[in-house]
Amino acid sequence: MSEKSIRERIIETSMRLFEANGYHKVTVDQIVKESGTSKGGFYHNFKSKDELLYIIHDQFISYVLEKAEEAYEQWGTPTERLQAIVKSFVKMIDLYRSQVTIFYQESLFLAPEYFKDIEIKRDRYKKMMFTVVQEGIHSGEFRPELPVPIVSMAIFGMVNWIYKWYQTSGTYSIDQIADIYADMVLHSVLKSEAMENPDFNRFFLQSSDFPLKPFS
Repeated sequence: MSEKSIRERIIETSMRLFEANGYHKVTVDQIVKESGTSKGGFYHNFKSKDELLYIIHDQFISYVLEKAEEAYEQWGTPTERLQAIVKSFVKMIDLYRSQVTIFYQESLFLAPEYFKDIEIKRDRYKKMMFTVVQEGIHSGEFRPELPVPIVSMAIFGMVNWIYKWYQTSGTYSIDQIADIYADMVLHSVLKSEAMENPDFNRFFLQSSDFPLKPFS
């Protein structure tokens, strides 16, 4: 067994145990036993259970930050950037659902040095969202009467809550949900004249994209 596979097994097992039982109720011995590894393997890959919790948190925060920065560099207008950022944010919930769940359950238990690192990345992501919304207002694409902090925090709130209800077996895929969220956000923030811009109009859903069907 390679060291990488040991590390992955420990992370996957710890996420399952943390999510089910809570961080403090899970011991290193339990993680080692459930993952079929050893204490030597655990401490070769992680300094402590605290570091393991930090790595779980860092996985999804690093992902959304990287995707936001990529969107900012790839696209030339605030509308395109916001659309891409919202979609990548939504898709993160599917990729890192367990990590997000553990974050909201256990983030207060992060050791101070690890919490600071997470906070720095979280603040960078928050600043990126604020910047894109502000630039949309300055460019004349977004409605100027909408306060930047409220718009940004509303987006965070909408997306963050997905982990509570999203099911991979549900009616809509995560890609479809990402399209729906991006559509709702853009319809909320764009000025009416910007909505008529054909470059932006392609981002909006058509009735044929989602025929009416029961939600599950």
